[in-house]
Amino acid sequence: MGERMRGNRYRTTTVCVDSYRDGVPVGRFYNPACPQGVSFRSLSQFLIRLQDFLDQIQSPQAFSLTRSFSPREPETGMETGASGAGRTGELATFDIRILFRQNSSWQGSVLWQEGDREESFRSVLELVLLMDSAMDVE
Repeated sequence: MGERMRGNRYRTTTVCVDSYRDGVPVGRFYNPACPQGVSFRSLSQFLIRLQDFLDQIQSPQAFSLTRSFSPREPETGMETGASGAGRTGELATFDIRILFRQNSSWQGSVLWQEGDREESFRSVLELVLLMDSAMDVE
């Protein structure tokens, strides 16, 4: 995966949320470059694992380097989920299309599958708020 992935299909990641208690999502995400899926057990774990994954496939390429207080190695031992069977979350399923990674954030659109609604987002915070509002409806 060190080589840059090309094409629009790598820009869309399916996020399956199985539970959402007190603002803490648990689930997994899938991408054509990672069909076995990657599990997460918190919002920060989801964001960091997806950011590391996007860095690995370099799609979309980051506009700026990630800064940190100490050097951090990308997670290599990410927990993988099922082999892609049942790519729907027990609570919610989102297709996140990240078009750009500018200003140390993400820009794109998110499709909430169960609600059949799509919205654009200009930052990771806006993405999180959109996903939260969808799961709040249920």
